[in-house]
Amino acid sequence: MPASNPTRVVNVGLIGCGEVAQTVHIPTLSFMSDWFQITHLCDISPASLKHCATKLNSLPKTTSDPAELCKSDQVEVVVVASSDEYHASHAILALEHGKHVLVEKPVALTKRDALAIAHAERRSKGKVMVGYMRRYSAPFEDAVREIGGLDKILYARVRDIIGPNSHFVNQSGTFPKKFTDFSAADTAEKNATAEEMIRTALRDECGGVPVTPESTLMWRLFGGLGSHDLSLMREALGMPEKVVGSSLGFPFWNVLFKYQNFTVSYESGLDNVPRFDAHLEVYGADKTVRIQYDTPYVKGLPVTLHVAENVDGVYRESTIRKSYEDPYTLEMKTLWELVVEGKPVKTTVEDALQDLEIFTMAMRHGYGVE
Repeated sequence: MPASNPTRVVNVGLIGCGEVAQTVHIPTLSFMSDWFQITHLCDISPASLKHCATKLNSLPKTTSDPAELCKSDQVEVVVVASSDEYHASHAILALEHGKHVLVEKPVALTKRDALAIAHAERRSKGKVMVGYMRRYSAPFEDAVREIGGLDKILYARVRDIIGPNSHFVNQSGTFPKKFTDFSAADTAEKNATAEEMIRTALRDECGGVPVTPESTLMWRLFGGLGSHDLSLMREALGMPEKVVGSSLGFPFWNVLFKYQNFTVSYESGLDNVPRFDAHLEVYGADKTVRIQYDTPYVKGLPVTLHVAENVDGVYRESTIRKSYEDPYTLEMKTLWELVVEGKPVKTTVEDALQDLEIFTMAMRHGYGVE
């Protein structure tokens, strides 16, 4: 776990002042005032900029121009929390100005754009960290060690079935607001950008998956909600060999991934029940390991590790709550170490590209592309 004694404050520029910025990044960075200071905010909505600026004591500069933020000598690291369509362009812009970058997941909507970020990073003095906060949770590395200690994995399950985000956001204590004071031209440009990216991802990179409203939604769901779960699966179990079963659709979907000696069932969906059931569970012959997540929008809810095992014929169940420190805070401490101490991170662009490979596998199977 990262140390808790920062030696200096890092200046942050935040691009995108929507729900995630308001409920997660601004509160977290504000609480971590010994670590970070938000010096710049960027958004196309003047009302959103004004609302977010009032949340900060640092009197940040505000702008609608990402280039203005990225070129400022008062910004060391750029947090990209803009709409998914702009993750790549904003990350690349920051790298071109020599800034470090924390880019929210999905890193990009296409492999083409993810590779472009990686290329820009190689030419920059800045480094990129992808925002897979669940992988920085306190007990996750312990869970990975427990899983690695199993004699043989027999089966695993990845589940993410949750109620409406608004239920949790409204109880987060951050009082976010949504604004619509942006132009029709901005909306049209965003939609056109998304359409081009989805065509590239499905038709070209997935090898001919039909571009329909349904397949478009599935690709966005994999990138949004699914990337949390599937990146956990990758770190704990490695990359799957192939997909042997799938049922893709909204509001529930599932995929059966084949590994060399076991399968993993990925099940996910959205309904109106106000609960958050997200976990990775791995079954061995004598031990089962589960890491359980709660909503990230309510601070302080612990991530827990559950171990059920046969100990000399006796059933024993352990629940390990290692910390109440939330994954976003631990993620930001890791970002601080990247910027100040030059420590490498595990959630790189190259790492995130593997998620796009998994999405492709699932989409090709689900839509019958041979």
